[in-house]
Amino acid sequence: MMLVRCYLAPSSIEGLGVFCHDDIKAGQNVWAHEDTLDQRIPADKVSTLPEHVREFVDRYAYPDWNNPGYVILETDEGRFMNHADEPNLDFSDGTHGYAVRDIPAGTELTCHYSTFTEGPIVMQPPRHRVSAHA
Repeated sequence: MMLVRCYLAPSSIEGLGVFCHDDIKAGQNVWAHEDTLDQRIPADKVSTLPEHVREFVDRYAYPDWNNPGYVILETDEGRFMNHADEPNLDFSDGTHGYAVRDIPAGTELTCHYSTFTEGPIVMQPPRHRVSAHA
């Protein structure tokens, strides 16, 4: 769950992105896992879902390192966070996302997908029809 005020907007990285509404200080906790909003789904159930729902879960869910056999699907803006080779957030502890530097208001929040995915990072084609002319 996002712990800062944020909003979705067109991203120059891909489709939609998550942008901070206010300044964020280096070291600030920006995201934390919250069972109420971050849904845990048995991984074996994903294959039983209708195709369009499976595509959605495949795109936005990630393995739950603390509960093998489950994936986590965020219900808030966090699921739209884009990958960056040099992200401004660090998710390496698995349960929190911290700012690695000061982030001015209006900046896209990014992470490195390898911190919470398995295997190679595979970018999927855009899902949303938005323009990156923000």
